[in-house]
Amino acid sequence: MAGQPYRFPQARIPERGSGDFRLTVRNAMAHHDSEMKEECLREDLKFYFMSPCEKYRARRQIPWKLGLQILKIVMVTTQLVRFGLSNQLVVAFKEDNTVAFKHLFLKGYSGTDEDDYSCSVYTQEDAYESIFFAINQYHQLKDITLGTLGYGENEDNRIGLKVCKQHYKKGTMFPSNETLNIDNDVELDCVQLDLQDLSKKPPDWKNSSFFRLEFYRLLQVEISFRLKGIDLQTIHSRELPDCYIFQNTIIFDNKAHSGKIKIYFDSDAKIEECKDLNISGSTQKNAQYVLVFDAFVIVICLASLILCTRSIVLALRLRKRFLNFFLEKYKRPVCDTDQWEFVNGWYVLVIISDLMTIIGSILKMEIKAKNLTNYDLCSIFLGTSTLLVWVGVIRYLGYFQAYNVLILTMQASLPKVLRFCACAGMIYLGYTFCGWIVLGPYHDKDVEVTTGYWNKNCTILESMYYSCLGLA
Repeated sequence: MAGQPYRFPQARIPERGSGDFRLTVRNAMAHHDSEMKEECLREDLKFYFMSPCEKYRARRQIPWKLGLQILKIVMVTTQLVRFGLSNQLVVAFKEDNTVAFKHLFLKGYSGTDEDDYSCSVYTQEDAYESIFFAINQYHQLKDITLGTLGYGENEDNRIGLKVCKQHYKKGTMFPSNETLNIDNDVELDCVQLDLQDLSKKPPDWKNSSFFRLEFYRLLQVEISFRLKGIDLQTIHSRELPDCYIFQNTIIFDNKAHSGKIKIYFDSDAKIEECKDLNISGSTQKNAQYVLVFDAFVIVICLASLILCTRSIVLALRLRKRFLNFFLEKYKRPVCDTDQWEFVNGWYVLVIISDLMTIIGSILKMEIKAKNLTNYDLCSIFLGTSTLLVWVGVIRYLGYFQAYNVLILTMQASLPKVLRFCACAGMIYLGYTFCGWIVLGPYHDKDVEVTTGYWNKNCTILESMYYSCLGLA
């Protein structure tokens, strides 16, 4: 009717039970579930990237990993210090015995090596006296030594020393006439001198043809023998002693034929399990306490390993949820940089350090029980693991603002620093070669070391060359 306001038609409300009503309710519920999932994912992401203190304030979750890492730092460092002191005794015992051997078997040794060799002789008489002196000292070892030393068996299970000489096959030389006729094939002659041979009166071995040396053909004389010893200083540290086998070698080097024979002494110490140990006192109890402490370190590292592995697994699950959500909502994948944010490199570092600590602790326990003697391998594992443990402390320093700025600066500048080192390394390498060829020949020590190094490698290269030609 005219004058009455126009009435818009009301929207039709779906009746309960109809198909449209059910579709509307389903859409509303799906939207609500999507919002709930998104909010839950946001909370989980926020909680994952929190610091341990923030996690404790948010959910009152005790930072077990933080407390465990602090305890582990104290335990691992204590273990390393104790093993380091023990290993220091081992190294000192080897070095002291090497010095003692040089004084015992090298005639006229002054106490200080001349260069990379121990001493030298310049006359034939001195050469003979030095060789016979070493052999006689070996024979009288038990009467002159101050250490706990005894004779050891060689490869043939015989007690004695082995003397070998290398010389050119044949030749004649007349320097005054500038005449040389020599066969450069090298011959090796050896003789085994047992204690019975050395005990004969008069010493027939000195008059044998083997010790009539033709110095113009002689390359080197090598005297090798084995000695056994027991390290008793570990008892003062309430540890079980170690038994040693010393493979000693004395080399009279005349390869240069310069009128100077260099005498080298080398002692290779090998630790072996003592066959019969009978020690009374508190040493055994102390060893048991150390084994219990090492076992506790292994338990701590296993707990840390399990917790960090669990955190990485949970992080990977959270990343999968985030990738699915991002792909479903925004219809595009997440970039690789953002994906790697879920992989915590500090946890990987802790896992590696835990594995190395466990392996090193097992080796240390076997060494303390005298079932193994590989101190060097144990030192590598324990030393590297302790280094990684202390590096891991940087992660917790990053939660403080002042330290976090420094850590972020280091992370940003690391690639540029590496590129600079690569460029500077090229310049330094070129300078090294230039200085070696220009200034090296005028430095005595450099000449000795370099000449020996290149002679050794040139011999290897010549052998490979002739082998390839089928002439070796």
